[in-house]
Amino acid sequence: MAVRACGLIIYRRLQPAAPSKVADSIEYLLLQTSYGTHHWTPPKGHVDPGEDDLQTALRETQEEAGLQATQLTLVDGYKKELHYPVNGKPKTVVYWLAEMNDYNTEIKLSEEHQAFQWLKLEDACKFAEYEDMQAMLKDAHQFLCSRK
Repeated sequence: MAVRACGLIIYRRLQPAAPSKVADSIEYLLLQTSYGTHHWTPPKGHVDPGEDDLQTALRETQEEAGLQATQLTLVDGYKKELHYPVNGKPKTVVYWLAEMNDYNTEIKLSEEHQAFQWLKLEDACKFAEYEDMQAMLKDAHQFLCSRK
C-alpha cells in the first residue's frame, strides 16, 4: 500500500498587479527540511487515522509553517497528485493551491524545518530539486496566471 501525504502549495501576491504582470507578482512558500538532504518542499505530511486529505493538508500547514486555515484561501479547481518511490515504497502526495490572505503573515517553522523562502517561480523551481515538484509548481503557476 502506498504511503499517503497531503499538503498545500502556498503563494502570495506582491501587490495588486496589472493583468500583464500577474506572473511576476506571485511568490511561493518553500520550507527547508532539518533532516536528510535538507530538501525544499511545500508544507505536507502523512494522513492521520480519521482525517480526510484536506484536513491533513491544513493540519500539516499549521504544524510546519504556523499558518491557520483562516489565513489562507483555497483556490477552487486545483488539486494535483504526485507519485514517487520513497525507500523503495510507493508514495502519493496530494496538493491543493492556497493563497495567503495577508501578504505579511509571519511564518513560524516547526522543528521539522530549518528555513523558509518566498520565491518567484524560477527560483522556486531551482530550490525544489525534484522534477515532479518543479512541474507541479509550473502547472500551478500557469493555472493562476490563466485565471481572470
